[in-house]
Amino acid sequence: MKFRALGIALALTASTAAMAQAEQVDLVLHNAQVITVDEDFRIKSAVAIRDEHIVAVGGEEILQNYKADQTIDLGGRTLMPGFTDTHLHPQAVSPRDIAVQDARSVAEVQEMLRAKAAELGPGEWITGYGWQESNLAENRNLSRADLDVATPDNPVMLVRAGGHSSVSNSRALEIAKVDASTPQPPAGMIEHDDSGQPNGIIRERYQIVGQFIPDNEWEVMRPGYVDWLKRMLTLGITSFFNASGSIDDEPVGRGGVAEPTSAMTFRRAREIYKENDFALPRMTMYINFPGAERLEAFGHATGYGDEHIRIGPIGETAVDGGFTGPTAWLLADYKGQPGFRAEPRFTNEQLQEIVDTSARFGWQMGLHAIGDAAIVQTVEAYSRGLRAIPSEDHAQDDRRWFLDHFTIMPPAATMELMRQDNIMIAQQPNFLYNLEDRYMQTLDDWRLAHNNAISTPVKKHDVFMAFGSDNLPINPLVGLYAAITRQGPSGAVHGAEEAVTRAEAIRMYTANGPYLSWEEHIKGTLEEGKLADMVVLPFDVLTVPAEQIRDGVIDMTFIGGKLVYQRK
Repeated sequence: MKFRALGIALALTASTAAMAQAEQVDLVLHNAQVITVDEDFRIKSAVAIRDEHIVAVGGEEILQNYKADQTIDLGGRTLMPGFTDTHLHPQAVSPRDIAVQDARSVAEVQEMLRAKAAELGPGEWITGYGWQESNLAENRNLSRADLDVATPDNPVMLVRAGGHSSVSNSRALEIAKVDASTPQPPAGMIEHDDSGQPNGIIRERYQIVGQFIPDNEWEVMRPGYVDWLKRMLTLGITSFFNASGSIDDEPVGRGGVAEPTSAMTFRRAREIYKENDFALPRMTMYINFPGAERLEAFGHATGYGDEHIRIGPIGETAVDGGFTGPTAWLLADYKGQPGFRAEPRFTNEQLQEIVDTSARFGWQMGLHAIGDAAIVQTVEAYSRGLRAIPSEDHAQDDRRWFLDHFTIMPPAATMELMRQDNIMIAQQPNFLYNLEDRYMQTLDDWRLAHNNAISTPVKKHDVFMAFGSDNLPINPLVGLYAAITRQGPSGAVHGAEEAVTRAEAIRMYTANGPYLSWEEHIKGTLEEGKLADMVVLPFDVLTVPAEQIRDGVIDMTFIGGKLVYQRK
């Protein structure tokens, strides 16, 4: 008995000594499947965090080696890096908006319009974003006649999901003076019905009508933007690229304009983040090309900012339209539409001026190019700019210029040029899922199979790719599902050879995004020294049936080791 007591005492002494030597940290997460997404894609079980950074990744021995202010047992759930979405458009709800994105029939849209008209009164504009014909029981586009029935006395403009077309009612078209004689806008289209009258749909150039909608004050819209940013945390997005950024509200003479809109700008975003103690997803902001004079006056360029908010590339600055129009610029006719290939937004000379001007002032490029014709034009402009204008901030072969979208595979010569000049891709794999109907209607067999290709650019042509969503829908889990299955809502698989493995898809949605902003050394993987931006999933993303990923949820989201979202 004496020897046993002595053994217990010695053990307690050793344990106390070990605890005394244990390193102090803020948080330990353990009993998890920790997907590190490091170079070897190691799987561990515990992570220790201090001062926003990961100090150790390993097994359960971390509980002995580190003394934490808080310890969380994850009960076998998955812990992995937070998602980086390389293409999002922050959206705040306007007092004029209806929740048209939630409508599941034309009748529901009409009910929403009647209610909003009663709320606002006659003559007031009604707006909304996000309708999609495939979500409606009628499975067709909204029309002017649909809106007229509900709101004859209020002008209405509703933008389709994707932002490449809108539908307006008769009152709105009258205000904008759009009728049967209105000429077609450049790189856009006013659709007509069988009688030759506008049917309400305007592709791309819907600002013909939108310019008459009164703008809201920034202070009215600010809370909506904060709500949107917080919602991203519920989706596991810990970093994103804001594709709607501008410098419009900078001082006049230093890049700004006299009357900026109420949209989020770089200056406004920094104010929001400071007010919310930076407990929001980290943002890299595209800047829409403002012209050479304003760009020079601004005095900053890509990389300006900090780990919470920084300036990214010149973009999205669309080179063509999109399939939600459809107005993507193609090298071949649209299926069933002889002679229609859509149009470019710029001449070769105009596009080259944008690229070269941006390069001279030290900017990265991230232009929107969806159709194969637009991709060819943009890659050639990039290549000329990269080769003619040296870089001051990065190695000549490390400029990290990229194309946004890259929906239709271009010719092999264009792919080779991308490989040679290290031109990258910010891809949206979820497009295949969400836009399946549009692709089936407008693309021939080969282009349909290879829409939003992943495997061919990455594995055959050695082109770097990172994932995002472009709000269609904003859900990385849907993107992962589409990337690994190539399956649309119909159940059809489109181009199975373009699918990638789960590990590859996860890497493209976590580690690869930060590479486009030169932040791969501080985030994107769970490794010692990196920011503790993490998500917890209630399932094993590496083994569950793919449908469980698509329909899955996020349990927890951490920014810098701080729990900023927990599912109730």
